[in-house]
Order: sequence, then structure tokens, then C-alpha cells
Amino acid sequence: MSKKASILVVDDEPHVQKLVKANLESSGYRVLLADDGEQAVKMVEEEIPDLVILDLMLPKMDGYAVCRRIREFSVVPVIMLTARSAQVDLVHGFEVGADDYLTKPFSVTELLMRVQAVLRRTKWPEEILSRQHFKVGPVEIDFAQHRVTVDGDAVKLTPTEYRLLSYLASNPNRVVSHRELLRAVWGPEYGEETEYLRVYMRYLRQKLEPEPSEPRYLLTQPGAGYMLYQPEEDQA
Repeated sequence: MSKKASILVVDDEPHVQKLVKANLESSGYRVLLADDGEQAVKMVEEEIPDLVILDLMLPKMDGYAVCRRIREFSVVPVIMLTARSAQVDLVHGFEVGADDYLTKPFSVTELLMRVQAVLRRTKWPEEILSRQHFKVGPVEIDFAQHRVTVDGDAVKLTPTEYRLLSYLASNPNRVVSHRELLRAVWGPEYGEETEYLRVYMRYLRQKLEPEPSEPRYLLTQPGAGYMLYQPEEDQA
């Protein structure tokens, strides 16, 4: 029998905690609960959950600050919950390290779909696991160890950043459409969330490109998609 995935639910509203916990447990997950931001950070350190569902408005420390603290020591995937749907909130959530976003009120079906999609992204497809090494300019990917380096120095990527980079590296010198990338990296439930791609491509460029504002390798094809350009000298 496979181990149950553990999910930390961080929300100060008891009825939300109760609803989310009941539905996650009925779907076979192990559920942990935290009422405030400080407790959430401590539980991520001690319990090492497989996923965090994190409310934005929390006592002591808001969801943005919690996510930022978690990212200092963990790449655990985070789904952020918010009662606001403004684009700036979504972008800011991604900037501090969230992997996905869900706006309150949400349906149980939508929540479970997002949870399944995010957990699925932490498992690597066989075609990626079977590859050994990829080089493009100063960037090297060791697929066997899930390790990325720039000029020999290790770069810390979140699971979503790594999966996006890996998919592009599996299709070098080909423009991959927005829809294909979203479905391959985020899951079949996605396809129209192009803002996700814009934000995450910016993160990858900041971490990997010599000049992020003038990318040489992680290229945009306006209106179509993105491409990882691999020069001929790196293809050997």
C-alpha cells in the first residue's frame, strides 16, 4: 500500500479547516492543520508535508510572508487561498514562491483537482527520469539528481520551475505552445493561464540567464509560446 500524501492546511477559519480536512481525508490524504503563519512555518519544518494549502489572510504572519519563509528552506509545493482575485495578488503569490492559486469561495471539486495536479507535478515523467544530462550555455541539468547548475554553481529551483525547465529541455529549439506547456507542466486541467508561464519564465531567466532582460536561451515567441534555444556546440 502506498504512503498517503500529507497535506498541511493553514487557515484561521474553523469551518474552512473542517470542510477542507473532511474532503481531503475522504480522498485518501493525511491532513495536518495550522491556525496561523508562525505555526505553519514550524510544521513545515517538523512534519515535512507533501503539499501546503495556505490562506493569504492569517494572524501573526500573512500568507505571503509564510510562503517566503518556507521557501528559505523547502521546495514543498504551495497552493495559496485568497478571497481576492486581483491579478496583482496572483503575481505576488508566485513571486514569493506559491505554485498555484485558488480564489475563495471554491468548490470541493476544484480544490481536489488542484491538489491532484500540484502533487502530480512533483513526480517526474519517465522520459525525464531516463535522461542523464543537458547543457545549454552556462546551464547544465543533471536529470538523475534533479540538479541544475550555472557555471558549476548549484541553483535552487522549485518543483514547478524544474518541471518547466525540464520540459523545455526535452524539446530544445522548438517553440512549445502556451497550452502544451501548461498542460504538460501544470496538468491537463490547465490551458488558458498564460500569466503562470510569464511569471515562471521570468523566474527561470533571473536564475539561469547571464542577462535576464536580454535572454539568450529561454526565448519568447510572442503569441505562440516559449523555446529553449540550444546552440550547436552544446548539442554534442
